Formats: sequence, C-alpha cells, structure tokens
Amino acid sequence: MSTIKNIVFDLGGVIIDLDITRSIQRFEELGIRNIHEILDPYEQKGVFLELERGEINPPAFCRVLSQYAGKELSVKEIEYAWMGFVVDVPQYKLDYILELKKKHKVYLLSNTNPFIFDWAQTAAFSSAGLPITHYFDALYVSYKIGMTKPDLRIFEYMLNHGHITASETLFVDDGEQNITTAQSLDIHTYQPQNKEDWREAIRQLL
Repeated sequence: MSTIKNIVFDLGGVIIDLDITRSIQRFEELGIRNIHEILDPYEQKGVFLELERGEINPPAFCRVLSQYAGKELSVKEIEYAWMGFVVDVPQYKLDYILELKKKHKVYLLSNTNPFIFDWAQTAAFSSAGLPITHYFDALYVSYKIGMTKPDLRIFEYMLNHGHITASETLFVDDGEQNITTAQSLDIHTYQPQNKEDWREAIRQLL
C-alpha cells in the first residue's frame, strides 16, 4: 500500500452504531405504513432519498410524510423517528480519529439528512460534549452536495474539492457498493461491520 495521507470515514454504521429496526418502528408509529420498503441503512428511496440529496428541505419532507400518514406530523416527531437509527456514538472511535488527525487528514463522506446531521453538529453528538465538526478536517454530506453514495460523482467531488489524491486515501465504509465505487477510483478501502471496533484494522492498513 502506498503512503496513506487521507482517511475518509462514513458516518452511520462506522462511527455511529445503527439500528434501522428501531427507526422503522418509530416511523410506523407515526403512520408511515410502507416505511420498511423505502428506509435503508445505505441509500434511501423515494422522498427519503430526495431528503438525503437535498432536493427537498425538512419542512417539505414533513408535509409529504404528513400526507402519507393522513395526519399532521411535527418536525419533532419526524426527528424522533430519524434518531431511532442512532444507538450509540462510541467515544473511543472519536478519540482514535483525533489521534489519526495528528498525522493524517481526516474526512467524513456520508449519506445523511438535516435531521440527523443537525444533531451531529451539537454537543449532544459525543459523550465528550463536542460536535462532529471537532473531529474532522472537512465534512462531505450528501444533502449539502446534492449527491449520494454510491454515485461516482460524490467521490469525485470530495477528491476535487479537498485536493485529495485517491491513491493516498483510505476509505472506511460499511456499504459494499460504496466500497466498490471507491475502489474504481484507486482509493484504498476497508469495509467494517456495523458496531465493529475497526481501530486495529486501520492500524494494520496504515
């Protein structure tokens, strides 16, 4: 492996421990009956995908879901359902990322939405009381860029915007399609399982 200067992390399933079942249950309780067909840990479908691509904003998303449910849903109710995804944000992973930052550039590349990412940008994100912005040199999130993984273009956007050399980069993501896209660009990859402690695996790769 060539010298790794950059490490790019996914958010959900890598840094955040996920529970899609709990989120699905919360959306079903709001009256979204077909939620299991459109909610996905890697890439959403329908209006959920539109939200992650930034094609609609949270108020519009709330209006659409209210139509699905046949009743008025509040932003707080929908935020609560989205946050069902989040089981834990292990502080040891964040502390390790800070260690990596001493010798590497560290980036985030995530398919996410304003409901979850607004929370991540607050002190509630970590048990250390620090927002996600504290841990990364730059954050590339789908709804702000207008593209989602595994689209090749979101990787190219990150490489170009960050002046990142692909062959000097390690990409850590739990989605197989995302890994495949990264590899097509000559980016080194590691695919952990949800909730995995991937620190030693990354040490070995570096």
